Amino acid sequence: MSNKRPLYIPVAGPALLETPLLNKGSAFSAEERNSFNLTGLLPHNIETIEEQSLRAYHQLRSFTSDMDKHIYLRNIQDTNETLFYHLVEQHIEEIMPLIYTPTVGQACEKFSQIYRRKRGLFVSYAERHQIDDILQNATKQNVKVIVVTDGERILGLGDQGIGGMGIPIGKLSLYTACGGISPAYCLPILLDVGTNNQQLLDDPMYMGWRNPRISGDEYNEFVDLFIQAVKRRWPEALLQFEDFAQENATPLLNKYRDQLCCFNDDIQGTAAVSVGTLIAACLNKGQKLSEQKIAFLGAGSAGCGIAEHIVRQMQREGLTEAQARSQVFMVDRYGLLTDSMTELQKFQVPLVQKNQTLRIGTRATSSVWHKSFSKAVSRYCSVSVAKRSVYPRGHRSVMRQYGTSNCITAVKPNNSC
Repeated sequence: MSNKRPLYIPVAGPALLETPLLNKGSAFSAEERNSFNLTGLLPHNIETIEEQSLRAYHQLRSFTSDMDKHIYLRNIQDTNETLFYHLVEQHIEEIMPLIYTPTVGQACEKFSQIYRRKRGLFVSYAERHQIDDILQNATKQNVKVIVVTDGERILGLGDQGIGGMGIPIGKLSLYTACGGISPAYCLPILLDVGTNNQQLLDDPMYMGWRNPRISGDEYNEFVDLFIQAVKRRWPEALLQFEDFAQENATPLLNKYRDQLCCFNDDIQGTAAVSVGTLIAACLNKGQKLSEQKIAFLGAGSAGCGIAEHIVRQMQREGLTEAQARSQVFMVDRYGLLTDSMTELQKFQVPLVQKNQTLRIGTRATSSVWHKSFSKAVSRYCSVSVAKRSVYPRGHRSVMRQYGTSNCITAVKPNNSC
């Protein structure tokens, strides 16, 4: 017996065709067209999802630039989500780079120029006293996954203001296409706290709150208003912090991780993938992660997040916390993090120190690991994570600026994996 149940449809006619989660377009049957007042609103021929997808794919291939393809795909998503995800699944290797990295970076930069239809929620500081009402206005009632950003540290592009909304939209699209989470349960949210990007403030088409970014107590109080409103509206939802600046990312995670189900992808998600890769690399050499001494180039939230996960893994393998921390070395623009340094971030303090066998790059600086440096370090590395340079964030459009080809051609450790 089928487990399918009838679905109550609260709209009909043109309104139904404007509801992305329910719209089937030319796939509505004759019976459905009569029942929902759609007769005459669609071409006569009734199509299968495969026929619809074939047409959409031909249309997609007619565009020459990735940006135009991204805009076209977003238009389908905002019109017919069933067709959108069928198309993505049929051509996932081709389409994933169009709906997320690297193309989404350009889409964030041009968000106000290419904006067409609403998706998600924009919670503005200027409307901070109406946050409960804003959440009530969400068209999705049974929200289970929220991805939220304040747009301050978007990929490697920096402050994009409300353009950062492209990231929660893209990330949730992947959660549906790859993770099978219904789009009916997913909600992208942008916290509009202003922007320090003068180019955006001067842009007459910029759609966000035209104000310098709030910070300090104002910022923290606003985020707390938002978090408490989310807890009231969707107490069981998972909330993902995405692309927050490092001075806010770790404090927010530490403050709210015990108040609601939440995580920070840049700190925890990147760390989980990175540590898993390191464990596999060590196993391939018949070694343990706890036998390694590891140096990081880049001591931001992503790097320190990976380091903390490495420390915990080393503890699982038998080391004490002090022993594990003594084997992890963090290097930023001022050199090795030591306890004599001033102006350390709170999340950096537990990782301050005193030869490395692994190298991990999380810093977005051009050609830091140039060829001569890579060759010199590789002579002392007993474990190689990969046969070519791998950046955890994987933003190809950004990586091209950083001369990664130098590392790819230069890194050939004595004992490669």
